Amino acid sequence: MENISGITITEHQNSKRIIDIRIEDEILDKLIFPFNKFDITALEYKPFTRFTIAKSLDDLTSNKLSKLLNSIVRDRETGCFIIGPKKVSAKINDIFLVKLSTAIAYLIGNPNYDAMAGKYYARFFVKHEDKSDSYLRKAYTNMDLHTDGTYVKEITDWLLMTKIEEQNVQGGETAMLHLDDWEHCEDLFNDPIGKQNFVWGSPKSKNIEYKVEHPVFTTDDNGKPNISYIDQFPEPKNMDQGIFLQKLSDALEESKNKVITKLVPGSTIVANNYFWLHGRKPFKENKDLSRELLRIRGSFFIN
Repeated sequence: MENISGITITEHQNSKRIIDIRIEDEILDKLIFPFNKFDITALEYKPFTRFTIAKSLDDLTSNKLSKLLNSIVRDRETGCFIIGPKKVSAKINDIFLVKLSTAIAYLIGNPNYDAMAGKYYARFFVKHEDKSDSYLRKAYTNMDLHTDGTYVKEITDWLLMTKIEEQNVQGGETAMLHLDDWEHCEDLFNDPIGKQNFVWGSPKSKNIEYKVEHPVFTTDDNGKPNISYIDQFPEPKNMDQGIFLQKLSDALEESKNKVITKLVPGSTIVANNYFWLHGRKPFKENKDLSRELLRIRGSFFIN
């Protein structure tokens, strides 16, 4: 990987598949002016403004950052990077992080409409008390390994998650698993039931009225497995499908090859959604617990 001025690039300490990218102050300081040109409302209402701030970020790296990010996230050997400020300071507030996340996303592709939030991104809290209908906000339950976009018609090639801030948090680490590192992949991929169509629905909070049908496993252009799976949303049609999903769920959760990482506030993780699964470990109980996350997911630019 070539050097980019103002950017530090290393392998993640827990996995050579995850690339760690740190943005130095010399770039962050120069972003403040172009970022201030648009408020969040402008970004939400006028999609072209998102391309403008993405270009500002890329230009500060002589247009090398977009090439780097795309080469990582499209490559089966890696497919994941963590990016964020080298030093988090007062200027890196929630507004700045929404803009930075937007800029990173628009160097990779077009975000999907997030029906849960009603815009191109979603911001949500995980807190001590929860009355939601999905695992997303349940702090004290393990969020099992899954991919995103299983229940929507849009193509979901990649996903981006930014940790905006957290308070009184212990536990809640991010869990990641690459299909090529999963001990049970071959066994489950070769089970013909995984190639059958499954019905996928979603709870009320997702604001999706329809259901979709697709298999759990497909293959990429090189015949390697891709997966589209989340435990809460498939609606098995028969005993075979039900038992296959149980076997799949158990085999994912007992994998010894998960990458467990603690994402620092201000950091963004971006992963290819076909061969990386992601989840979250339970938090330690605390009535003052609070974590705010931002999510964007979408398709690659065709180029």
